[in-house]
Amino acid sequence: MERGYKFKFYSNENEEPAHVHVTKGAGNAKYWLEPSIEEVYSYGFTVRERREIKKSIRSNSDLLKKKWHEYFKKNSE
Repeated sequence: MERGYKFKFYSNENEEPAHVHVTKGAGNAKYWLEPSIEEVYSYGFTVRERREIKKSIRSNSDLLKKKWHEYFKKNSE
């Protein structure tokens, strides 16, 4: 969690490219991590919040990708 934003993976989405879901209050968004950071959708976030989220994802992209691959490798065994 960062600045109230929660970053999470859903275990039934391992067939998709690496991505992260972000929630805060009524806001919900999804961002691809690979091949590049890209917003898939965003509901309930302001433009400023969307900029903050993307900045945070960029700053932590290596860690998020590492955790994604660790999580889904473990769950596929």
